[in-house]
Amino acid sequence: MLKKLYRNIRLLPKKGKEPYVSFYKILNFYPYNITLYEQALLHKSSSIKLKDGRWINNERLEFLGDAILDAIVADIVFKEFEYKKEGFLTNMRSKIVQRETLNKLALNLGLDRLIKSSAKTGNHKTHMYGNALEALIGAIYLDQGYRIAKKFVHERLIVEHLNIETVAQQEVNFKSRLIEWSQKNKIPIEFRLIESFTDDNNNPIFYTAVDIYDQESGTGRGYSKKESQQRAAEEALDKINMDKEFIKSIFILKEKELELSLSETSEPGIHAVSSSPNQETEES
Repeated sequence: MLKKLYRNIRLLPKKGKEPYVSFYKILNFYPYNITLYEQALLHKSSSIKLKDGRWINNERLEFLGDAILDAIVADIVFKEFEYKKEGFLTNMRSKIVQRETLNKLALNLGLDRLIKSSAKTGNHKTHMYGNALEALIGAIYLDQGYRIAKKFVHERLIVEHLNIETVAQQEVNFKSRLIEWSQKNKIPIEFRLIESFTDDNNNPIFYTAVDIYDQESGTGRGYSKKESQQRAAEEALDKINMDKEFIKSIFILKEKELELSLSETSEPGIHAVSSSPNQETEES
């Protein structure tokens, strides 16, 4: 109580002044440590070098905010849908925290007017706003604690800008979410058609696998190639989110790949050639 009172007294001269006013309009409260919020909106393309030689941007806060947001949304949907099963709750959380939704929420809040970025390519801007929103949530958590972070997510994001019943009716694009995860973590994935055939009623059946670092990580069947890919991606995402040993093995492979790349570039006359993950484009 005394700590909170002391903080509020220290804020008195700063209220009504920039950048506190701009953040107040977004947050509905005044920040204590304004530096955290400014860093949350600092894109890596505009990183700042500190006196000790370190470069700072919003990536670390984004990492923290991503985890905090997952916990908060899980908390909210668990209490909102009291009698729903685990599968439904997982899908609801996925719909709320998916990149497309976060980008829209960030724009609704007006974060695009405050983000500092020198990125000029459309690829950077695709995820910039959603990433900044996650970083902002990380800043709120560090500055104000979990309770205020949850209040912000519930009141400013979900209540004001999302109809949770409408969200419940939406389908999750599992393939897009898996590709987004692979791009964010720089981990290669590949959708592979195992076989296609017709059933007894002459309906086409497609059987697809998704490979992560050449490891079969999910399979799916469907009446179209797209449907089979969605089911394979859903299974892979379940493993990523639920199987700790699996995700650990994936990041071990990533570390080995990085070590191999560094060792090759250190040899005279050898230059590394970058390659992008072998990913199919989204089908209509």
